[in-house]
Amino acid sequence: MNYDVLVIGAGPGGSSAARYAARHGLKVLMVEKRPDIGSPVRCGEGISKSWLPEVEIDPQPIWISNEVEGARIFPPDEKTFIKLSANKAGNEVGYIIERDKFDKYLAALAAREGVDIWVKSPAISLIKENNKVVGARIRRQGEIVDVRARIIIGADGFESQVGRWAKINTMVKDRDIVSCIEYRMVGIDIDKNFTDFYLGSCAPGGYVWVFPKGKDEANVGIGVALNKLKKRGEVKRYLDDFIEKHPGLKKGKTIEIITGAVSTCPIPQTIVADNVMLVGDAARLIDPITGGGVANACISGKLAGEAAYEAIRNNNTSKEFLREHYEKRVREKLERKHLRNWFAKEKLSELSDETLNKLVDAIASVELSSISVKSLLDAVQKKYPELVKEFEDL
Repeated sequence: MNYDVLVIGAGPGGSSAARYAARHGLKVLMVEKRPDIGSPVRCGEGISKSWLPEVEIDPQPIWISNEVEGARIFPPDEKTFIKLSANKAGNEVGYIIERDKFDKYLAALAAREGVDIWVKSPAISLIKENNKVVGARIRRQGEIVDVRARIIIGADGFESQVGRWAKINTMVKDRDIVSCIEYRMVGIDIDKNFTDFYLGSCAPGGYVWVFPKGKDEANVGIGVALNKLKKRGEVKRYLDDFIEKHPGLKKGKTIEIITGAVSTCPIPQTIVADNVMLVGDAARLIDPITGGGVANACISGKLAGEAAYEAIRNNNTSKEFLREHYEKRVREKLERKHLRNWFAKEKLSELSDETLNKLVDAIASVELSSISVKSLLDAVQKKYPELVKEFEDL
């Protein structure tokens, strides 16, 4: 069975890559290991509105659970907070979505462009000839099928096998892995107009989030850096302790539990090989500060789909061509902010609760016309100049 492009993984990155490749007339197959695209959900479900036009996604009521005004960031003592409007708060603030429905919507967009989609069809290995990838072996609902393709796009998430099979080094250090658990809670007392983030020792190396899905319902989760955990299950204890102490959450009921992990590392040395590109979480494009990956997955997917067309049109699917026409564009688009946020994450994860209290107090006390590292540091300089030296290299 022959295709121009084989996309492995039907999340936002995979569907975006498949959609844009097919739009240019390429014959595209997208395979998904699970029987139900988008399930199980492994996401906080917060996205912003700002990047949606870039990848031609029109907001749809079917996948929007709640629209929020902005975000609030609380320090450990919770005496004050930073309040950000949605247009200043980053790629995870604007809509709270139903992620399973969102993923299906993106897959449907791809299908309408002509993409063939196989569900319940995991890739089990890559096919190589003369040390180059020429396709993948797929277990399609129990039957083994060899699919040959000129371009393979790995969109298989944080635990990506495509990258390992293609010998692309995407290994992540423990300090750059955040272990997560999230409860979907009902019967809680929250402000449904804001997403809330809580910093400090309540979530070492990460944060607690409350993403409101309605007036008394929210995704309440936590991410803790792997190198801060002493034993399995400790991340759940951190979340349970936080909820027990929070007056608006402690009487709530949990109706769903989600677990997982995200990478919060710099972009790897390369995200391509001969005939292979990685997108989204597989390419370690998750924002190191927020842990959000949907925006960067869609953006990198679009770039990969367009690069696949250029590679096939030029009859050149080499690593060098893909590095120039895909990886270079990803870095130009995302890397500066990504690396800056990684440095900021490294600094913030080592700050004491006392320092975080001062940091938030300083920033909360001024009106910021825009959100940038410089504007934040200028605010801190005025009130706690001794703290600025911690961030001089940003």
